[in-house]
Amino acid sequence: MKHLVTALILAMVSLVVVPSAAVAQPGTAPAPTAGGPHPVPASFVDGLRAEVQNPLGEHPATNDWDCELTEARPRPVILVHGTFLNRQDNWAYLAPSLANEGYCVFALTYAAHPQAPWPLSALGGTRTMEEGAAELAVFVDRVREATGADKVDLVGHSQGTLMPAVYVNELGGHEFVENYVGLGSVWRGSTAFFISQAFDLFGQIGVRDEVEHFFRTVGCGACNQVLAGSQFFHDLWRTGTPYHPDVQYTNILTRYDEIVTPFASGLVEGPNAENHIVQDFCAQDYSEHVSIVTDPVARDLVLNALDPENPRPVGCVFVPPITPLHS
Repeated sequence: MKHLVTALILAMVSLVVVPSAAVAQPGTAPAPTAGGPHPVPASFVDGLRAEVQNPLGEHPATNDWDCELTEARPRPVILVHGTFLNRQDNWAYLAPSLANEGYCVFALTYAAHPQAPWPLSALGGTRTMEEGAAELAVFVDRVREATGADKVDLVGHSQGTLMPAVYVNELGGHEFVENYVGLGSVWRGSTAFFISQAFDLFGQIGVRDEVEHFFRTVGCGACNQVLAGSQFFHDLWRTGTPYHPDVQYTNILTRYDEIVTPFASGLVEGPNAENHIVQDFCAQDYSEHVSIVTDPVARDLVLNALDPENPRPVGCVFVPPITPLHS
């Protein structure tokens, strides 16, 4: 749960640096714009600040339902956030980065509790991944209808690298997804901070079902699903691979990931998969599970995964953990 703790700490930091008068009320989000270029911040905190200033809003680089595809960018990109995050705070860096490259960028908040008061309603990915996958399916259909695209590309972070597998493998999503790109891929679950071991202990003493029911009751059905050894992962790997043969996968990992532990558990081989470690491209990159979504190396690798016919050089700058105030 340190991911949640880290996010809450960063949120408190953003509250300190944002004047109280700038905090909007839910439902006051302006319509997204198709204009550009969009400014690209250099810190995860910028996304949290945006959520505070514009509760339940959306980044202006996303969800332009009049966006027109081009020959160079023939598929819309759908961004899929991580646990306790949403369509706005997770993507302050990558959404404008992609839009500035000419992509039609869309983002959803899935598996949240919209009837809860803000900020609880802003915590996406908290209901079960099956519920999230059903919402993703509806969103993909909406994006395809609006843009006229046959297929979309998915870019996910944390749980957003995992939940779409339910859509792709179980709900027919393989017909509509070309590229499936993960930042901090969680293909084998998290063993961070001994949480999964604690659940194993609950199982040994015969109370695991009760504990999992408690998490579902308090509104976080995905919390136990993402743990290594959960029934979710037994089901995901029942064929020997989490991949669908009709989809191209790219996993982008950091050696300093504190949630995907060990980090290499997110690297899954396959004839339709590529695996990248950001430090293989830049030794002075210390991004971890949070800051990988604002990491220049990860950004370049995402762009190359979306457009493999026109690869670009992957840059290298110093990136500290958590809040990468890189150049």
